[in-house]
Amino acid sequence: MPAVFIHVSDIHFGQEKDDRVYIHGDVKRQLIADARDVVASIGSGGAHGILVTGDIAHSGVREQYEEAGKWLDELAASIGAEIHCVQMVPGNHDLDRSKASFAAGQILAHIRDGGAKEFENILRNPTDRAALFERFEDYGKFSFGYNCPLNNEGAFASEMEVTLAPGRAIRFIRFNSSLLCHGKERHEHPELMIGARQFTIPRADGVENIVLVHHPLHWYKDQAQVRDYIRSRVRVMISGHEHDPKVIVDAVEPGCDLMMLAAGATVPFESNEIYTFTYNVIEFDWDEEIDGLSVTIHPRAWNPQRTCFEDDQQRLGGRSPKFSLQCPSFRKAEKLAADESAGLVTSTGRDAGLSAIDPVIEMVPIGPLMEGDQVMPSNIEGYEIARLRFFRDLLQGERLRILVELGALDKGFDERMTQGLERRLLDKLVSGGRLEQINKMIDQLISEKDRGV
Repeated sequence: MPAVFIHVSDIHFGQEKDDRVYIHGDVKRQLIADARDVVASIGSGGAHGILVTGDIAHSGVREQYEEAGKWLDELAASIGAEIHCVQMVPGNHDLDRSKASFAAGQILAHIRDGGAKEFENILRNPTDRAALFERFEDYGKFSFGYNCPLNNEGAFASEMEVTLAPGRAIRFIRFNSSLLCHGKERHEHPELMIGARQFTIPRADGVENIVLVHHPLHWYKDQAQVRDYIRSRVRVMISGHEHDPKVIVDAVEPGCDLMMLAAGATVPFESNEIYTFTYNVIEFDWDEEIDGLSVTIHPRAWNPQRTCFEDDQQRLGGRSPKFSLQCPSFRKAEKLAADESAGLVTSTGRDAGLSAIDPVIEMVPIGPLMEGDQVMPSNIEGYEIARLRFFRDLLQGERLRILVELGALDKGFDERMTQGLERRLLDKLVSGGRLEQINKMIDQLISEKDRGV
């Protein structure tokens, strides 16, 4: 069975003014209903998650992410996905430019006037890095709850791996292409960089990488190096930003394909025949015939006359285009043992083959270790949702209240509180059997906030 994801990009919560408040609100509600119907028509029994390729907010502030969280919850519920199964990356609108310090401006100018050497030297200095990342404060708090933390050392981030068949999986790799954004970027003379810390992503036999990033390749000053790593180590690259849906499959070499999928804007400020409201439903599956990756896209676009979403017949190859990608990492994996396929039968009793298993999602961080990497077993029922609500829906003072009242903080505690430390303390409580109490306190604190207590 395929792994099904809803793909949205450039939603821009908080951009609405005047009558656009009502129009955009209606579009978002119609998208939720449409996604439910499309997923039901696929017959997969529900979707497995949501992919967001940047610009969730319009100006990167908490209130905009609060609205985004409510909408993502409704979307996840409509498609039968867990509300925490979201993979996201930041866009240029997800940074709060009001938090850009003078030091950050000087650092950005220094990197833009230089190149990879200057970028790496800045990333090596914790104080300089902090000046760049402070603009992502509210986005960082939001994404942390979804287990999509920014790598605050400037490297790639990756937690979610999806097994499609025994020995065959895809892994989502998240890039931050917006770290050097300052408001005047142009792709004709690119000033953005991905940096070697991000684009040197790992290989693993049996695992194909799916990169999520906001800006397409031609926006990077280091695009030549990024392209080499993408072409050799990535099977699908999904981007946003340009509001113009496109898909290209590049035959890199015999036995190796690369799909470049550019998203349209889910909610552009103005909509017209070119830049209309769009989103995608994407199916990832194992292509047993070629031992490759099958990607089926269901592109959806807004019909202004019918005021609803429908099949997009003009972009991304028309209605439900299906692509079979040659995958060297799949072929390098050990051959599947005969007993792995034994006993896999359909409801009719016919041998179903290996591709008939349900996709399995695991949250296993890879890459450079960061403070706050997941330490809890992912099979503790209710943990993922509790973690999401704890970090996304509560202020730091409210989170500290839970940690103190449930005894996670020892007497005389004097460490500087960080998200990573909060995560470890939350995990300590859960491992001690306090999950039910945590959920009750979260409910209580949210109720008090709603009542203005």
